Amino acid sequence: MEKDLLKKIIVENQGRIPKLKIYDRNIIFEKNANYLLTGQRRAGKTFLLYHKIQEILDQGAHVNEIMYINFEDERLLEFKVSDFDAIMEAYRELFVCDPIIFFDEIQNINGWEKFARRLADTNHRVYITGSNATMLSREMATSLGGRFLVKEVDTLAFNEFLLFNDQTLDKNFEFTDQRFRIKKLFEEWFNFGGFPELIKYQDKKEYLNTIFQKVFLGDIISRHQVRNKYALNLMVKKLAESTMDEVSFNRIKNIIQSTGVKVGTATLIEYLDHLSDSFLIRSLENHQKKITERETKKKYYFRDHGMLGLFLNDPSSRVLETMVFNHLTRDHPGNVYYLRDLFEVDFYIPDSLLVQVSYSIEFSDTRERELNALLKAKKKFEADTLLIITFDSEETIEVNGTMIKAIPVWKWMLQSS
Repeated sequence: MEKDLLKKIIVENQGRIPKLKIYDRNIIFEKNANYLLTGQRRAGKTFLLYHKIQEILDQGAHVNEIMYINFEDERLLEFKVSDFDAIMEAYRELFVCDPIIFFDEIQNINGWEKFARRLADTNHRVYITGSNATMLSREMATSLGGRFLVKEVDTLAFNEFLLFNDQTLDKNFEFTDQRFRIKKLFEEWFNFGGFPELIKYQDKKEYLNTIFQKVFLGDIISRHQVRNKYALNLMVKKLAESTMDEVSFNRIKNIIQSTGVKVGTATLIEYLDHLSDSFLIRSLENHQKKITERETKKKYYFRDHGMLGLFLNDPSSRVLETMVFNHLTRDHPGNVYYLRDLFEVDFYIPDSLLVQVSYSIEFSDTRERELNALLKAKKKFEADTLLIITFDSEETIEVNGTMIKAIPVWKWMLQSS
């Protein structure tokens, strides 16, 4: 790799990044830690690096101390792991100070882990991004030797989406005219999801399709050399249709085979792993089952609810449940479940929260079903709060001394952020 090219890239980024308009996000970094940021493509990892660079500069660092390299730069197509030393040499030929290092989409370079660990061992400050869940694996943690803190970056939560649209909530906003603007933006976020760059596109659905094709074709089919592209595509569609349902491997296989496509259970399990590794989906376990049984039947959710509109004609109920799941997962990582045995509850946070999701509780049979499930679960599981999260209904319901709050999803998200 030519050092003059590397120098050009380093200097270009030093001139470009400080001038960018970057919105803040609800992500906090430890001051002296090295970080590995991972998550879905186009979720905003790169702009988090930009924000961190601008923050470091605002705190008094000189721009010459910044070394940002994006490994999806087409000029680095022939870059290999042995070229990492050339980057450091190029920087030292330009500047006398030690760099603060930002490596973007580093998963494109096989063997990057040992170099990252060497940087950390030599007391460099390092921020790395990647778009593959294998970067969170035990093997990766061993390779990095505990030198990096790991953060998963999701697409925009609703409160972040408001900030990206220059909306700072006024005090008591829900009683002012601002609520109309908030609800209008919520409808946009509800329909198309939270990919940050969606804001600048008119044809938002086409942009979402482009992201899906990039993840689907690039990160899954090419990387894992998937042979049955049609079966994988059909599986994604069926997972979208089954968002609110508990599914097993055999059920997915039977659904796909009913279309005339032959595929084995082992292949489907492998495909599910690929979908998870690319941060397209995330699974949820039944708290009422034994640990050994939780792996055989799960619920699956898209990590950005906007993707559902690519596969479903009327995704509203599934979108609502998906966004509630993703919000709870942000607030309670690793501690969200569903309940399904003698009764069904959509989400359970142990010793804290029972949640039903219902687009509307206007009809008496729906209302009774949701209330009864929460009350039955309350008798068996400890929970301080019982919620029914709706699209736009709000009321407080008392049943035999138990208080159940029905609340619109947009208001709940802003209150719990």
